[in-house]
Amino acid sequence: MTINRIVSFLPSATELLYELEKQDKLYGVTHECKYPHDASLKPKVINTVIDSEKLSSKEIDSTTCKLLKEGKDIFVLDEKNLKKANPDLIISQETCEVCAAYTNQVNKAVKILETKPILHSMDPHNMKEIISSVTKIGEILECKEKAKEITDSLEKRIKNIRESNIGEKQKVLAIEWIEPFFTAGHWVPEMIEISGGINLISKTGEHSRRLDMDEIVKSDPDIIIFMPCGFDTQRTVSEYNEILKNNEIWNSLNAVKNDRIFAVDANSFFSKPSIRTVEGIEILAKIIQPEKFDNLRVSEQSFAHIGKNQSQAQK
Repeated sequence: MTINRIVSFLPSATELLYELEKQDKLYGVTHECKYPHDASLKPKVINTVIDSEKLSSKEIDSTTCKLLKEGKDIFVLDEKNLKKANPDLIISQETCEVCAAYTNQVNKAVKILETKPILHSMDPHNMKEIISSVTKIGEILECKEKAKEITDSLEKRIKNIRESNIGEKQKVLAIEWIEPFFTAGHWVPEMIEISGGINLISKTGEHSRRLDMDEIVKSDPDIIIFMPCGFDTQRTVSEYNEILKNNEIWNSLNAVKNDRIFAVDANSFFSKPSIRTVEGIEILAKIIQPEKFDNLRVSEQSFAHIGKNQSQAQK
């Protein structure tokens, strides 16, 4: 079957479709599909009931937990836009029902559409699976050569970082949510290890989970990196200052005393199983091994050193 009309329920899939130069076939996206900019102009078939821009970390967590406990959806399907899109293919995910449109929305979409589309779920939990998802989409859309060009480039960049890991390694704790604390799971532990760090507490492929201050203290990290799901660098620094900057127990940690606290643009490079996680690895390399990767270029505002005097975001 030839695919002419695609709907993406997943921001990382939207990004990949643009990399594969198949954006002209994309007729519907989610409210979170903001990269590249042109994607944000596509019709929205998925929206959220949570206004994360106006809520604090604690409020977002409380609202999400309440909705899930009551069996209510976090995401809402725009039936009118979906019918207009009339897709041959819907790309969705099963990794996290909090982060992106999930099974409920897919099932509703299939019931609404008269012509039943092909369904493809992207469900990566590590870097190999993220790269494999490029190959799979390339096969479905009959652009294998372009997909291979992308995967070859990604693998080369990963290899460049991995082969530079020589010498004593730093213990790194990545935190995916600030209030309450959550570990950074899925692909993030592997990203840290590729970048030359020793990942603490979480393991590659595991779901993120709640974390308490006692666990953080006992793990005694050399470096702490904040990457709240869906937040950019500036929002993360703001949350840190509001919640942790004056916390006595927090300030007793060696990583804080040694000025080794960082924030990253999680929304762009860490939260989603997108090919941009490879730049996330490069960002981590600059944080964990700054002397070795000082000349490595990464996106502006992609990370910031949260020093005692609060430095600006890095270029």
